[in-house]
Amino acid sequence: MDNSSSRRVDVFFYGLYMDDSILKNLGVVVSHKKPVYVEGYRLRIGKNATLLREENSRAYGVVCSLSHSDIHRLYAARGLANYVPEAITVRTSEGRGFAAICYVLLTPPHEDEINSDYYQTLVSCMKVYGLPIPASV
Repeated sequence: MDNSSSRRVDVFFYGLYMDDSILKNLGVVVSHKKPVYVEGYRLRIGKNATLLREENSRAYGVVCSLSHSDIHRLYAARGLANYVPEAITVRTSEGRGFAAICYVLLTPPHEDEINSDYYQTLVSCMKVYGLPIPASV
């Protein structure tokens, strides 16, 4: 059993880390990327994206396999230090559920905090994976 920092774990991305070029620029190569959703959460975009708990909601993104070293590299990046890991259940389009790590903000963005450029780039990422586009953020 591999307990090293290179061991790979499933991570759910719902923001711009779905974009392979952004990950590549940060020196991170992912494997086994597939579209999924989580129930009981909705996407909220302020300066960056986060998930907020909300009954009867779904948030869409991708799950991929990353090493602990890569995960640390991504979330040690400037502006992301306030994101914390949580264990969640992601579901495939067939409804099969499995555990993944997800990074979220504990304190949601203020309602007047909106990043239109981030949203437009995210829409492009979601189209690549055939994910539903959120009407509001």
